[in-house]
Amino acid sequence: MSDREHPEAKEITVAEAGRRGGETVKARYGKEFYTEIGHKGGRTTSEKYGADFYGEIGRKGGKRTAQRYGHEFYERIGKKGGQRVRELIERGKRATK
Repeated sequence: MSDREHPEAKEITVAEAGRRGGETVKARYGKEFYTEIGHKGGRTTSEKYGADFYGEIGRKGGKRTAQRYGHEFYERIGKKGGQRVRELIERGKRATK
């Protein structure tokens, strides 16, 4: 159908159309549907490309992140991660007392 047949129809972006379609599918099939197709896609990719593929995309992503954010970024997130681990260890110790 064209806009001439429905003059009240508004143009939407591709992103908006995708969002609306995704919401419709989610309403119809549920969140679990997306989980299932995501797992299927991951298995298929793993079978097709192997474990080295994931290592390579991880290296590429890490290299790009380092270029974009620098050494200080990794120091900052490393400290955050270490702090979180300490908090969890302390929480575990308190729970066992």
